[in-house]
Amino acid sequence: MRLKKKKSDLFILLMLALLISSCNDKDALPDKVTFTEHVAPILYKNCTICHRPGGTAHFSLVDYSDAKRNAASIAYVTKIRMMPPWPADPHYTEFVGQRLLSEHDIKVLQKWVDDSATEGPRDKLPPMPAYPVGSLIGTPDLRLPVQPYYLKPYSSDQFLLVKVPFEFPRDTFASLIEFMPGNKNVVHHVNGDMVKYDFDKKKDVFAGERIVDMVEDSTIVLAFEKLGLPNDDGSYPTLQKSVVNYLPGVSGQLYPEGIGGYRLPRKGAFLLNDLHYGFTGKDSVLDSSYINIFFAKTPPDRPLSEFQIGTLGVAPVEPNLIIEPNTIKQVSSHFKVPRDISILTINPHMHLLGKSFKAYAIQPNGDTIRLISIPLWDFNWQYFYTFKKMVKIPRGSTIYAEGVYDNTKMNPNNPFSPPRLVQDRNGSMRASDEMFQFIISYLPYREGDENISLER
Repeated sequence: MRLKKKKSDLFILLMLALLISSCNDKDALPDKVTFTEHVAPILYKNCTICHRPGGTAHFSLVDYSDAKRNAASIAYVTKIRMMPPWPADPHYTEFVGQRLLSEHDIKVLQKWVDDSATEGPRDKLPPMPAYPVGSLIGTPDLRLPVQPYYLKPYSSDQFLLVKVPFEFPRDTFASLIEFMPGNKNVVHHVNGDMVKYDFDKKKDVFAGERIVDMVEDSTIVLAFEKLGLPNDDGSYPTLQKSVVNYLPGVSGQLYPEGIGGYRLPRKGAFLLNDLHYGFTGKDSVLDSSYINIFFAKTPPDRPLSEFQIGTLGVAPVEPNLIIEPNTIKQVSSHFKVPRDISILTINPHMHLLGKSFKAYAIQPNGDTIRLISIPLWDFNWQYFYTFKKMVKIPRGSTIYAEGVYDNTKMNPNNPFSPPRLVQDRNGSMRASDEMFQFIISYLPYREGDENISLER
C-alpha cells in the first residue's frame, strides 16, 4: 500500500511540475522581440482600431516605421496602463469590447524597446485587420452630411444646435445611427435627438437654417424657429431623445436583432442639440462631420428606454454639486426602480474635476449588483459601457452612483489656476463647469434576458 501511495504522490508531483513548466513557457518572453513576430500582433489586436489612417487617433501604428518612431512612448503608456484607454476596473465588471493588455503583452512591448526595436522577418508580419472606412461599426446603408462649419483661430467651447434633415420614400427602421466627427481634433461631444414629423404636417423639412449658435440665441424657442423645426401650423413635432451621440473613443453598439433601434419617419431631422467644439489653436479649422445610418432588417420589437440619475435626472445630486476651491468632495445619487428592468448599456459622466466614479444596485434582499467602478476618472475617455449580457435589476432595487471631485491644484486637469469655485450650472456642458450623471439604457425585463449575449 505504501509503495502504491508513493507512486501516486510521485505522479501528482510530476503532473504539477509539467503544468508549472507549461505556464512558464507560455509566459516566457522571446529571446529577441521583433515588430513583425511579436509587436504587430499586439498592436493590431488592441491599438490600430484607432491608430490607423482614418482612425480617431492622432497618429498611426500600422507599419514598422510608425511603431519604431513611437516605440518609447508605446512602452511607457502601456506600462502605466494609460493605453489602450479603458477606464473601467475589469475586476469590478466586464463589458463588451474592453481592450486590456496582459502583463505578458506589456513586457513584450517593453523588451522590444530594450532590444533596439528591430523589425524582424517581413514574411512573419500578420495581415492588417480589415477596418470599415468612415465608420467604427461597418459599411453604412446611408450617410447624411452635417453642415460644414468653420471655427475661428483660438476659439473654444462652442456649442451649436444643428439640424440634419432627411426624407425617405417610406417609413423605415434603423438598427444604429452613428455620428462621425469630420475633424476629431475639435469635435468634443454630441448629444442628438430625432425630430419625427407626420407626413402631412410638414411640407419642407429642409427649410430653415442648419446651424444655430446656442450662446447667440438665448432662448430655445427662437433657436427652434430659426432652424425651421415647427410644423407648418406652428405646432411642434414629436422629439425622440438621445438617438445619435458621440464621445471620443466611443463606438455605437449594435444589439441583437429586434432589440433597440429606431423607427425613421418619412420626413424628419436629426437635431444635434449639443454639438460641442473645443479649442482650435492658432489656425481656423473646418469640420465636415456626418451621420451614418444602418437600416434594420426587421422592425425592432423591443425599443430601448433610458433614464439618468444625477444632474437633470430622475434623482438629484446629494449634496449639491458646488465644489469649493482647494477641496475634495464626494457626491452621490440614488433611485429605486419601480419594476424589473434589464440594463444593456451605461454611461457615467463627469467633467474635469472628476476623480473617481462608482455605481451599483442594492436588491431588496440586500445583495449587491456591481455596475461599474472607475478608480481614476479621465475626462477624455467617457464610454458607453455595454454589458456582455443584460443585467437584471429587480423591482424595488436601489441604484446608487457615487462620485469624487478634486478641486485642488494637485489635479492636473483643473481648468483653473489657482482653483476656483466650480458648480453644476443647470446642466451646463462647459468643461469648466461640472456635472454628475449616470445614464442607463434598459428594457422592461423578460424571462431569460440575463442569458442573452450582447457581444457582436
